[in-house]
Amino acid sequence: MLIGYARTSTVEQDAGLEAQLRDLRALGCDRVFSEQVSSMAPVRPQLDAALSFAREGDVMIITKPDRLARSVGHLLSIVDSLKQKKVGLRVLSMGLDTTGPEGKLMLTVLGAVAEFERDIMLSRQREGIAKAKVEGRYKGRAPTARAKADQIKAMAASGIAKAEISRQLGIGLRSVFRMLGEAEAA
Repeated sequence: MLIGYARTSTVEQDAGLEAQLRDLRALGCDRVFSEQVSSMAPVRPQLDAALSFAREGDVMIITKPDRLARSVGHLLSIVDSLKQKKVGLRVLSMGLDTTGPEGKLMLTVLGAVAEFERDIMLSRQREGIAKAKVEGRYKGRAPTARAKADQIKAMAASGIAKAEISRQLGIGLRSVFRMLGEAEAA
């Protein structure tokens, strides 16, 4: 059985998720699991469901390695758990198939390179921010919710739900609660 897994980090990435789903269905995946959650999230229910669903002889298909794992260690952990279940992994963007030894080697090497590139990018970003702070040019992200505080309060006073305020103003729900001075419900 072919099992597809698609993921984007945020709900704003609908087009990316749809593209992944389209590609997975075009390959004939019998079952597709998808979610919109950060790769850093402690729980990814659909990934867990896909991994639990997979049986010996199945092949899990993803479009890119970063849709599946947050690091080489995490990727190798997932590949190892699939291997123990005798489930293969296919990565479309790389033409990799871990059902053979060459695919396993290439996935490990390319995963390490991708993690290295991300670490270098984050290091450069931190250096740039530090330099900008020293030069007085870095002020951080603009406080969008604070700038809209009056609008938030007016909308809430008129009876608009907090989730709808968040959606209409393009700010986080937590920011709406914060601007209204209310404790968030869990």
